[in-house]
Amino acid sequence: MGITHLVATRSSCLRRQVGALLVKDRNILATGYNGVPSGITHCQAAGCLRERLKVPSGERHELCRGLHAEQNAIIQAAKHGTNIDGATLYCTTMPCIICTKMIINAGITRVIYSEGYADELAREMIAEAAIEVVHFIAEPKGETP
Repeated sequence: MGITHLVATRSSCLRRQVGALLVKDRNILATGYNGVPSGITHCQAAGCLRERLKVPSGERHELCRGLHAEQNAIIQAAKHGTNIDGATLYCTTMPCIICTKMIINAGITRVIYSEGYADELAREMIAEAAIEVVHFIAEPKGETP
């Protein structure tokens, strides 16, 4: 999960930094972080459309210049011809409904996340698809199990 948080630091989003990894057979297949598509002006320069329109977190995902970390990881795998069927997704945040639908159709079988996300439909659909979901809770620094 530490690598996932490191990937999140590459995010160009002004509201939230999210990172994602696709892993299979203990190999990292692809990474993704939230931000605008390649070659598009970053939100630092263009401003945050969601802030300007006062869109609450978890709503109206289409009103954003950026892609989610999970979307970018799946897209990177596709771009490079990497098979992610049966992979595990590590993500700093529980996926939203749009990402959940992509995860289901991509054949991802397990999701491990750090932080929750207010999206009940995503939770319902990921459960219906029988995808294993694990809430990763980091142990406090300095303590050993």
